[in-house]
Amino acid sequence: MTPVGTPGDAVRADRSGGARTAGGGPGATRANGAGQAGARPAGVRHRWTDHGLMFVAPFLLVYALFLIWPLVSGLAMSLRSDNITGAGGEFVGLDNYAEALGDPEVWSSLWNTVWFTVLSTVPLVLVGLVFALLAHHVRVVRWLWRLSWFAPFLLPSGVIGLLFLWVIYPSDFGFADQVLASFGLRPGIGWLTDERYAMLSIVLATVWWTVGFNFLLYLAALQAIPPYVYEAAELDGAGPAHRLWHITLPLLRRTTGVVVVLQVLASLKIFDQVYILTGGGPDDSTRPVLQYVFQAGFTGYRIGYASAVSYLFFALIVLVSLVQLRLSRRSGEETA
Repeated sequence: MTPVGTPGDAVRADRSGGARTAGGGPGATRANGAGQAGARPAGVRHRWTDHGLMFVAPFLLVYALFLIWPLVSGLAMSLRSDNITGAGGEFVGLDNYAEALGDPEVWSSLWNTVWFTVLSTVPLVLVGLVFALLAHHVRVVRWLWRLSWFAPFLLPSGVIGLLFLWVIYPSDFGFADQVLASFGLRPGIGWLTDERYAMLSIVLATVWWTVGFNFLLYLAALQAIPPYVYEAAELDGAGPAHRLWHITLPLLRRTTGVVVVLQVLASLKIFDQVYILTGGGPDDSTRPVLQYVFQAGFTGYRIGYASAVSYLFFALIVLVSLVQLRLSRRSGEETA
């Protein structure tokens, strides 16, 4: 029941600009009803929040069990001298980290990882862009071009490793040597056994295998560019090269930043193809950090030391990600 208004109510309503109507008239009823209607969504949102937490709880449980707990457990393990059996370990503090920073094998494997990242990132970005431009403008059997360039990315790393190990890179009868012989060059190069060519061979296999992902990102970005932009440029007399350089590439700048970040992070985590193709050889010239962590933990049985090396490498990846994020944001601000 609405209370009867008083002169004081009328004065206060007049001072507030008519927000409340004096007495128990329709204005007060509407205001009261509006207040009640405004209070309901808050209760509804609160109830949905409770139910939403129940829906998210299974994911949070799995996330904590398979990501948070391994991170915390691995960090604790890196502070101990645990072996692969989990017995006999004792707390050693930061000794594992100090040993890792002074270990020349850690630095050599880190250099191999960085060198592979440098060699693979540039062709993977450029080849992905070129393939996307070709697939976007080709008019004949467009679906076949897209499928052929993206299909290798769907194959598992084991298949790619065995394909290059037994078909592409074998000496004298491999496909790579046959290509050299067809151009009159000397075959018989030790693609995977010579230090001069081993890393390049791994880079070539990786580019053929993973360029399809970058190709797909660039193709999606090209399809998102409005056609009228090119039509207006063509009416102004811009040729194909001018449209590519002054329209397409600037509009793909954000996509290129994303591709570079993802590619650098993926290259830093290289393990599968190296382990299958060369095993880190010859003479550990292609051994990446993750393979050294694998060897220290599962061959040398030093789980605590291997955890320390992996966390140092994790800190490096986080640092690289932050630097790239900062550079991409600055580039985006300059573009805007």
